[in-house]
Amino acid sequence: MSYPLDTPLGRFGVRNFEDGPDRCVASIPAGDAVNPLTGAPTIAPLAMLVDHAGGLVNHHRRDADEWTVTSELSLELRPEAVEIIAAAPGEPVIATARPFGPKGEIALALCELTHRDVALATATVRSFFISAPDRIAPFSDGPPAPPPPIPFAEKMAVTVAESGGATQVLLQPQDPVLNNSIGIVHGGVSAMALEMVAAAAVNSGRAGAPLRTASLRVNFLREFQSGPESRYVGTALRVGRRTGIAEAQAVGADGRSAIIARVTAYR
Repeated sequence: MSYPLDTPLGRFGVRNFEDGPDRCVASIPAGDAVNPLTGAPTIAPLAMLVDHAGGLVNHHRRDADEWTVTSELSLELRPEAVEIIAAAPGEPVIATARPFGPKGEIALALCELTHRDVALATATVRSFFISAPDRIAPFSDGPPAPPPPIPFAEKMAVTVAESGGATQVLLQPQDPVLNNSIGIVHGGVSAMALEMVAAAAVNSGRAGAPLRTASLRVNFLREFQSGPESRYVGTALRVGRRTGIAEAQAVGADGRSAIIARVTAYR
């Protein structure tokens, strides 16, 4: 199953192969993804895929009057994941997600990511259950299609506001295609942007071999709305010869952090 282009999943080429409460299998193309802050290939699409596949498994476990909201996402990668994808950029990354433990007030999904049957990453998505909101907007019934052949940053509708130095900033102007079914920026889109600003922060001014993202941890605190002042801010906490740590925030127009993340990178 593919999604229409006027949905966040369709824009990034996500496809479903299995879809149910016991197992979800989905894919995303990642070979053309470039971080607009650094010009280097990025593993950011894997965060989108994890958010989708793991969140979908949790969503299938809801009761009829419930909805799910993702609270945490974690992704642990092989540092050479970018190089593995680059060896066959036309092949998608595959995620296989399963539930972990019984359904309670929260649900946890485990996710394994592969590329041409090579293990790339392991991940988790934790969701909690809320009363079904009144403002759920169904996705359109438009025909599915391949993602548009435009630069990755254009798909995300982000623009570079600040680059260079220990702080890196991407703006998130309004683009309704990037919204989820309750009208806020899709969590997978935000997770991708947070990885990119954090990765750019640890690599700012770095000569020689880049530090490559090995772990991404995201906490969703509140709704994140796109707009002229909405932005992703990445700040390096520590950068050494072989490792780097950065934090990132999605900041709304009110100046409050809506989503926070931490990236650890290695040479």
